[in-house]
Amino acid sequence: MNCKQSILSAAIVASLGFAAQLHAQEVATAPADAATDLDTIVVTGIRGSIEKSLDVKREAKSHVEVITAEDIGKMPDKNVADSLQRLPGVTISSAGATEGGFDENDRVSMRGTNPSLTLTQINGHPVSSGDWFVLNQSDNAGRSVSYTLLPSSLVSQVLVHKTSQAKLNEGGVTGTVDIITRKPTEFAETFTASGSVGAVYATLPGETDPQINALLNFRNEASTFGVLVQAFSEDRTLRRDGVEVLGYDQIAPGSASPLAGVWYPRAIGAALFEQKRERRGGLVEVQFKPTDNLSFDLSGFVSKLDASNYNRNYLLYNPRILGAGQLPLPGYVVRNNTLVSAEFAPTPGVNTGLYDMISRPDESASTTYVAFEADWKASDKLNLDFKLGTSTGHGETPTQDVAEWTVGQGTGASYALNGIDRAPSFNLNDSTATPPANLALDWIFGLQNLDIEDKDTWGQIDAQYFIESGVFESLDFGVRVANHDRESANVVAQGPNWGASPFDPATFPQGYSNYPGDYASGLGGNFPRDIWYFTAEQMAAWNAVQANRDPVVRRYPFYDFSLEEKTQAAYVQANLSGDRWSGNVGVRLVKTRTEVLQYVPGGTTTTPGAIQGSAFGIFSPFTIKNDYTDVLPSANFRFELSDTLVARVAATRTMGRPDYSALAGGLNLSPPADENDVGGGNSSNPNLKPIYSNNYDAALEWYYAPRSLLSASVFYMDMSSYVSQGASNQQFLTFDAAHPDGYLGNYLVTSPINAPASAKGIELSWEQPLGEHFGFNTNYTYTDAEEDDGDPVVGASRNTFNLVGYFENEHFNARVAYNYRSHFYSGLDRRSAFNQDDTQSVSASVGWTFNDMVSVSLDGMNLSNEKLKYYADNKDQPRGIYNNGRQYYLNLRFKF
Repeated sequence: MNCKQSILSAAIVASLGFAAQLHAQEVATAPADAATDLDTIVVTGIRGSIEKSLDVKREAKSHVEVITAEDIGKMPDKNVADSLQRLPGVTISSAGATEGGFDENDRVSMRGTNPSLTLTQINGHPVSSGDWFVLNQSDNAGRSVSYTLLPSSLVSQVLVHKTSQAKLNEGGVTGTVDIITRKPTEFAETFTASGSVGAVYATLPGETDPQINALLNFRNEASTFGVLVQAFSEDRTLRRDGVEVLGYDQIAPGSASPLAGVWYPRAIGAALFEQKRERRGGLVEVQFKPTDNLSFDLSGFVSKLDASNYNRNYLLYNPRILGAGQLPLPGYVVRNNTLVSAEFAPTPGVNTGLYDMISRPDESASTTYVAFEADWKASDKLNLDFKLGTSTGHGETPTQDVAEWTVGQGTGASYALNGIDRAPSFNLNDSTATPPANLALDWIFGLQNLDIEDKDTWGQIDAQYFIESGVFESLDFGVRVANHDRESANVVAQGPNWGASPFDPATFPQGYSNYPGDYASGLGGNFPRDIWYFTAEQMAAWNAVQANRDPVVRRYPFYDFSLEEKTQAAYVQANLSGDRWSGNVGVRLVKTRTEVLQYVPGGTTTTPGAIQGSAFGIFSPFTIKNDYTDVLPSANFRFELSDTLVARVAATRTMGRPDYSALAGGLNLSPPADENDVGGGNSSNPNLKPIYSNNYDAALEWYYAPRSLLSASVFYMDMSSYVSQGASNQQFLTFDAAHPDGYLGNYLVTSPINAPASAKGIELSWEQPLGEHFGFNTNYTYTDAEEDDGDPVVGASRNTFNLVGYFENEHFNARVAYNYRSHFYSGLDRRSAFNQDDTQSVSASVGWTFNDMVSVSLDGMNLSNEKLKYYADNKDQPRGIYNNGRQYYLNLRFKF
């Protein structure tokens, strides 16, 4: 155990001793923990939801935040992630990585860190999640859960654990979000039917789509048997208008160019993204209690998000201008060592533009789980809980219909970067309203048959033994075994079908459409707007003939891999209580075994397991195995300083495993010249260590009136092995003429590496009713997070702020919410930094309750029509500006 672990352990022991000294009298029964009896009280309305949430938070022995549904099937927001962003220390984003944000929030993170460091569970068990976007399925695949797969109508309560406990599953470096669904035997009536029928209108596409949710529940009079069935069908139409800068290149320092060392935009494009999202699924749960001491629970969930989309990007392409040595005309502008404005003379043979059309007609993501739980009260002192389950997620891109067209042939070009508040300006001096007469095909690309399967299986036994001796209230202990498997196989990288003459203009699609007339309205800048394009149907028909998708010849083993993680865990946790204090101290022991299979270029026809017949060469399997054992101590204490004042302190050690794409993913290698040489390349890193963090947390909570809270907390996380980017020495099986059977070659590879980092901050929160019907809540979080060398931590916003005001009486309710998040680093994209600028949003909802059975609500999102803005190393290097428009949800809800 290292020094920092020893300090943490000493802090826990010291805290235990301090708590024992404060103890003055024992308590005879165990107070309710945060996860106890969550489903036994049905609350309705905004005020009831706030009251229930604060009650659970106040009584919890560890530091938690709570969101409670206002009624059956009604969370405070249409999206669970939107509700979570209103909590102190919680941030959300509408993108999984560096693809730029959309109009629905998708990822949740805590305390200024990467969403992958936050563990999301449903009812205390894992949920495997797929991603619909192709790059997040492969190159940027993280461990965060996509909240787009979970309708808020299924949720009863959400618990956000800001401090860890030994009995909580490992994986949440910065915290755990536990989404709790309703239970059949919790309902007040023996039969309940509820649901909603509504529609969503999105202003940018101008489309209205249906949204339907239904719930049926039955329980017997004795509440010993119950069946719950929920189903949902929700459609949405999206459109995103944007101007993108696809990375920055540098003119070689020390070259003869007058612009030596200057950075320039690699490509600037007018991008139009359109998508249809269709979410279908449901939840079934059965509870049975044959005796007073034994109960069973079986649940199953399925969600499928069909996310067909079409992205068009009309690009000025600088690698064929500046990258080929052509200099701009006099009058160019360099600012912040960036060529922010330039004009290029028409030059025969120099093609200044590319036009990408990428249609993904059947892209999708899905999640399923089946979970079984048995609770047995073995004696008056011993309770046993058994859990078994499996969860599977898929992210699929079966087909990409793609063409990259050459435009701007010999036309010259110009551009001007306008910071991040206005879109860049650019011009190719070429036809945009109609296809140019000299339109040519540049290439056909795009992965096909991409299906990332992610699967969890688990089994665990948890026990609670009531001691009731001195300060010891009870002892929790248990064991857990789990397997996590992730696989990508038989990926195809299409190319031109040379036998079909794809480069012959006579084969090009006939007829065209144009960007919408209001495209890019409000983005600023001067760039092409009325741009022609071939429809998705035209692209599908053309690619079916002109693209080579042969599963053998075009197989692309760089994206074939598998990751297997086997974990075994055991824990013991002492629950303590005394005079006006309580807490827990425990330790979790986790053993993890990993096995990563990748394919490296090289080998012969006799190499065992080699992939042969691909146009990209022979590929040989290479397996890397690792194992590690971790000791994770934790201590949480709660002190009742008065009848209204609660103080908390905690010291914990947590761990999380690196992102999937960091451990296993695409591989690109340049082999060494010989056995004594060192090769290079880009790669994942199967030898990454887990992310370890020593965490310290203190909070003060003042419950000064009903539905009222004034709180402050401080936190510090010392992450000794955060995952960053850098160069690492790795070995790969390498083949050459001298080594036909292969040898372990040395490579200096740019890949994820472990690096120390830290995050510290302050959280302030105020919940205040104003009379009987009005109220507000507000919170502010300050976070200072960075790697030890000063590089930013992914997802770290220094400032976040929320303000929510509400009104509610017997029939009418209204709420307005404002959220602000300062800029944050999202990672690298095309070798350039990708930072999201400050964001803010305003949402509102109004509702009318006719009676206990019928109500209607109207929710508005992004009412201020905010733009999403991104930049690279500084704001003179814009990366993108996007407009997603406003969205309105109208719902008629019923229950009986």
